Amino acid sequence: MEKIFQKINFFLLNGLIFLFPFFFLNTTQEYFVTNKLYFLGFGVLLLIFISTIQIVFTKKISWEKNSFDNSILLFLTTVILSTLFSSINKVQALLNPSFGLVAMISLVILYFYLSHQKGSSLSDKVGPYITKVSSLILSLTTIVFYILLGFFVVWGIVSFLRPHVIPSKEGIQTKISWIPLFRGMTLIINFLALFLIVYSLFARRSLGEGGFLLPPFRLSWFAALEILKNPQTAIFGIGPDNFSAIFTRVKDFAYNQSALWQVHSFNLSRSAILQILTETGIFGLLTFGLLVFSVFKQTIKQWSNETMKQFIYLFVYLLICLFFLPPSLIVWFLFFVTLGLINYHVQVTVSTIDLSDLLPIYLGIVVISLGLVGSSGYLLGRSYASEYFFKKSINGVVANNAKVVYDSQRQAIILNPFIERFRSNFAQTNLLIANNLVQKNTKKITEQDRQIITQAIQSSIAEAKAVVSLNPQKAGNWQGLAQIYSNIINVAKGADVWTISAYQRAILADPQNPVYRVGLGGVYYSLNKYDDALRFFEQAVALKPNWPNANYNYAWAHFQKKNYPLAVNALQATLKLLDSKANKADYEKVEKELENFKKMLPKEEDQVNQLEIDNQPSSLNLPTPPTTQIDPRLELPKEASPEAK
Repeated sequence: MEKIFQKINFFLLNGLIFLFPFFFLNTTQEYFVTNKLYFLGFGVLLLIFISTIQIVFTKKISWEKNSFDNSILLFLTTVILSTLFSSINKVQALLNPSFGLVAMISLVILYFYLSHQKGSSLSDKVGPYITKVSSLILSLTTIVFYILLGFFVVWGIVSFLRPHVIPSKEGIQTKISWIPLFRGMTLIINFLALFLIVYSLFARRSLGEGGFLLPPFRLSWFAALEILKNPQTAIFGIGPDNFSAIFTRVKDFAYNQSALWQVHSFNLSRSAILQILTETGIFGLLTFGLLVFSVFKQTIKQWSNETMKQFIYLFVYLLICLFFLPPSLIVWFLFFVTLGLINYHVQVTVSTIDLSDLLPIYLGIVVISLGLVGSSGYLLGRSYASEYFFKKSINGVVANNAKVVYDSQRQAIILNPFIERFRSNFAQTNLLIANNLVQKNTKKITEQDRQIITQAIQSSIAEAKAVVSLNPQKAGNWQGLAQIYSNIINVAKGADVWTISAYQRAILADPQNPVYRVGLGGVYYSLNKYDDALRFFEQAVALKPNWPNANYNYAWAHFQKKNYPLAVNALQATLKLLDSKANKADYEKVEKELENFKKMLPKEEDQVNQLEIDNQPSSLNLPTPPTTQIDPRLELPKEASPEAK
């Protein structure tokens, strides 16, 4: 019976490892990583369930103590503590695929199953080739990430250089003629696939078509240092899924002059090591360092073993990835699989406890295990279902089916109300419904229409406020609330004050962001409060001098204040920033307005100094709220204000 369960676990475990690299489904908004996370989670739960059934039948528990099990458990503990004590939105932190608790717990469990599965002939003969066959299929189907391919290329090199032998039943090593051919073919295909992926990335970047957007190392380092200013964050970090909140606090003037300035924040650090320090604190970095030290200590002891040499090369490759690339589920998967394979080749003593005479302990273990598997599976299933319904709402947008969009987003929130993007999108959907009703029936607003519009606006505000309450440290959440308020200024009483308040909170969370200041200045401009508008437009220009929109709005605020020389000066600066060919319409618009501005100048001030600023593409506009109005305006409850809880 025990051997049957061992075989079941073997096929489940190796099937999970085999399928993971190229597993994806189009049932979620993000096809690849999201589905890998849930595939990993459900796969690990199934392994635990099978092991529990094995305990039921055999009434025995077997375990083995490996060299760095304690280090791995200690590192996992730091992630758990950081999530509990520092993460604001704990559920979203749990489900973060890059460095969330669900991913880390699943990978640690996978590591234990992989490293403890010894003594099986299937494990010895088939196990070592599972990942190699997977890498071959991965390359052929091109459903890849370059880190995965780099990993398999390193593995292919060291495998190809190894002696091509396997142990026989008599313990004598025998050459197998097809192994060199298989390894060589796999290595060539891996190299080709990796070359094509890397080439395409660099080609896209050289053509200005984007590629991967990564935060600067400098700001990632500053974000890591920022946590040291507070004792709690120094020890436990800022918590998983909260890097974007601290990134906005360390942005500086130099960042605004870079090509990345329109990216308000990043969710990941430039380096996975820096991410560990930032989100789990000094405690997390120390435990990870202890884990790395334990691995090197164990592998150096067996350096004469050719197999161990192979794994240490792979481990070094993964450490390089962790130092120079952001954290990702794929890198962590390869990291823990490598640790499992290293331990798999270490000889240890297996301990077994017979539970036949320990009935209470036996029943307790079975009940607790089944309870954990059942509850975890249920919650994980709800979470995945919410992702499915959110993807369904996106399909509804493509099909222009408003009912599908609304119902699917609502169902996604019911299933998992803690995901910020679900609620922010639902807020926009409700606002769109209200705006469509207002624009459709501007002259004939019935009492029933007013009620529907009021309800839609209240729902929109409630969802945007829910996003803020899930994580008030993120500036983008406050910006979303401000945009909701700004869209109803001409419809609802008090919306102007609430818009200003929300923008102020966004600016506090992201003080170096010129976009928020232009948005707030635009609100004051629309309210004819030109002194306040001028103040925030001036701040935006100071933060981003080569941004045409900031200079354009600054010019118009001066014009409204009748500061005509300064208005002309700012509009000339705007003109210098525009490319007459790439921004022809904007250039001609500003050129025409500049002539009108100059007509307001006294004769002796016709000559105005021009600012020398680099050209930047832009689409000029004054940020003003929609002109659609309802008279009389809607009365919204006090609960709709940003300060109300």
